[in-house]
Amino acid sequence: MKKVLVINGNPKSDSLCKSMADQYATVAAKHHKVEQIHVGDLDFQMNLSAGYDKNTEMEPDLANFQKMIMWAEHVVIVSPVWWGTVPAKLKGLIDRTFLPNFAFKYTKGKAIPEKLLKGRTSELIITLDTPPFWYKFVKGNAVYKQLKKCTLDFTGIKNRTSTYFGPVINSKPESREVWLGKVSKLASNLK
Repeated sequence: MKKVLVINGNPKSDSLCKSMADQYATVAAKHHKVEQIHVGDLDFQMNLSAGYDKNTEMEPDLANFQKMIMWAEHVVIVSPVWWGTVPAKLKGLIDRTFLPNFAFKYTKGKAIPEKLLKGRTSELIITLDTPPFWYKFVKGNAVYKQLKKCTLDFTGIKNRTSTYFGPVINSKPESREVWLGKVSKLASNLK
């Protein structure tokens, strides 16, 4: 039994990403301990106005998010692609919580920081309004590079899989049902 955190990165209250996050959580909860976070429900200042030069007081929702990351053994990020990458609120959540001495730690004399979130795994579930092959191979797959390479790898979280669904914009209900079935299968295959 794993401790699984499912993050819906779409700030909209009603979206395909929310349906996918709910579906994943429901199926995974049959065999694992599951918690969910919907980015749209969180109340925090997205901008890290001083960068990492000084500490910005952390709102309660952000402190809770950090506790959930520490609790989790497996993190599922469900996100749409907006302007090539994640929505601003999800990026703001990462900026404000994946902080030095929480997610990574610089050591004097070393160019590569210590990864403080090792031992966790993740998976990405991504929705797009373009065909996935077009986004990945023509547009450069920025969401994968940002989340997997620049955030998860950097902090020690090993991404196990990335699954893409699209195009969403003109999708029919039947297609969305098939996609939700695939999300169920991803959750039921979690070991």
